[in-house]
Amino acid sequence: MRARGQASVRLLDAGRCQRIGLLGGTFNPIHAGHLIVAEETLEALHLDKIVFIPCYLPPHKDDRTVASARHRLQMVRLAVKGNPRFTFSDLEISRKGKSYTVETLKTFRRLCGETAEIFFLMGVDQILEVDTWKRPGEVFRLARIVVMTRPGYDLRRLPARWRKRVLPVPVSPIGLSSTEIRRRVREGRSIRYLVPESARRYVVRHKLYRRWDRDRHD
Repeated sequence: MRARGQASVRLLDAGRCQRIGLLGGTFNPIHAGHLIVAEETLEALHLDKIVFIPCYLPPHKDDRTVASARHRLQMVRLAVKGNPRFTFSDLEISRKGKSYTVETLKTFRRLCGETAEIFFLMGVDQILEVDTWKRPGEVFRLARIVVMTRPGYDLRRLPARWRKRVLPVPVSPIGLSSTEIRRRVREGRSIRYLVPESARRYVVRHKLYRRWDRDRHD
């Protein structure tokens, strides 16, 4: 496992990444939809890299359904391994505790310097919760907030003070969720092709998502 922030430091030292996308999430588990929309956003914004950042404890989710941080990090590592423009960071997992966007962005801004352009990627459902974030105004000052939009989601529901500060990027409407994947595993159904093959094998090998108590403490 990499040391805290190691992926970010390597990107900075390489001197080649001035447009960096950060994609945080629970990734419980990471699936094909995450990778597809990340690739589309990378191309649309001409990003140098996208850094996947699994959280330690999601502040807005019931952790009874969340696999251990160690497992989720390893699945992300396996899933992004084949794409040279994807990488990952264990920053939030190493920090432990609740994962807040503002703290993560402050760390990446310090690592990457003031000249780097940092884009924080999220879905419409996440941005609509902006008023529940920790210090949302500072979040918008630290990075450009990118909202990956899909048909059926209306940014006009977002308060005007935030709506004019986000950058919408249309992505493919992928009808896939981690919730559905976990349900399939519990029901003994196949998740082949829904998650990267390396991550699927990891789920099978470690018997993830069969029982929540095992997932949380393994």
